[in-house]
Amino acid sequence: MKKLFCFIAALPLLWSCSNDDAEDYQNLPIDYRVPSNFPPLAYDLANNPLTEKGFELGKKLFYDGRLAADGIVSCGFCHIQQDAFTHHGHSVSHGVGDAIGTRNTPPIQNLAYQTAFMWDGATTHLDLQPIIPFTSQIEMNGNFTNAINMMKNDPAYQRLYKLAFANGQINSENMLKALGQFMVMATSSNSRFDQYRRNESGGDLSTDELEGYALFNQKCASCHATDIFTDNSFRNNGLPINPAVNDVGRFRVTELEQDRYKFKVPSLRNIEKTAPYMHDGRFYTLDAVLNHYSSGVANTQNLDTSLKANGILGIPLTATEKTKLVAFLKTLTDQQFLTDSRFSEY
Repeated sequence: MKKLFCFIAALPLLWSCSNDDAEDYQNLPIDYRVPSNFPPLAYDLANNPLTEKGFELGKKLFYDGRLAADGIVSCGFCHIQQDAFTHHGHSVSHGVGDAIGTRNTPPIQNLAYQTAFMWDGATTHLDLQPIIPFTSQIEMNGNFTNAINMMKNDPAYQRLYKLAFANGQINSENMLKALGQFMVMATSSNSRFDQYRRNESGGDLSTDELEGYALFNQKCASCHATDIFTDNSFRNNGLPINPAVNDVGRFRVTELEQDRYKFKVPSLRNIEKTAPYMHDGRFYTLDAVLNHYSSGVANTQNLDTSLKANGILGIPLTATEKTKLVAFLKTLTDQQFLTDSRFSEY
């Protein structure tokens, strides 16, 4: 299988892994290669070049519960690799002190190709995205001063920051850059669908899967565009409003009436593994999602025009078409990504 990432040594291997602490250690760059079937990167690598130690530091931060107020809830607590970095089985996020959020935990795959983050697009820079869950009282409830002091007193962090960044400083900027490097590297691009698109071995799709792909392009791809499967837009997809929460979506960020009840179009990568679905995790199966689009769309404020074409709410789908669509969606599962030890906690 074609490898999409490789670690490139700038010099012959003159040092063993045991010599990382040597003063002459060179932090090796990571040669990140955009998959041939993907659109261009949205993330600017020039502003945060990927390196072995930057990535290693980002991974350590991602799984370190000490960054949270309770010393337990890490990024990896809610973003579980085997579930495509979602919180499988939980409709909404869980945080410190058993706090319960109002939105479903989104996956972190392929974020380097996206232009806005969180369900409401609260930030447009990947390096800044971790600030939101880190400081949220219902997620990690973290404090930068406390986190930095903890890391400054930890020999492992002292070593990694020194190796990862030229200035070696343990500060919030370098912390966020390291997390950004980890998230950039979290690229899912080796599903059976990808192999099909790149004419690689293992990329054979069944008749139902191919017909499902054709249906997807006809009925779904206007929103779930490109091989990233999102157009990075915000839309109201006709979910009946939950009066107990009344989540106004993008409006919370922009305060524009045209954005009320709009949410970010999510990628469908590894969708088989990321249940429950929608911004509030209300659907637990792909069948339920398709049933919503075929017969459950509510004509709420700012409903997307694609869901009320010709005076008809939703997307007409027969039972057979739904079966074929689900068959196609399951070809987006990337087992290599779900088990890649580079992203694993242990």
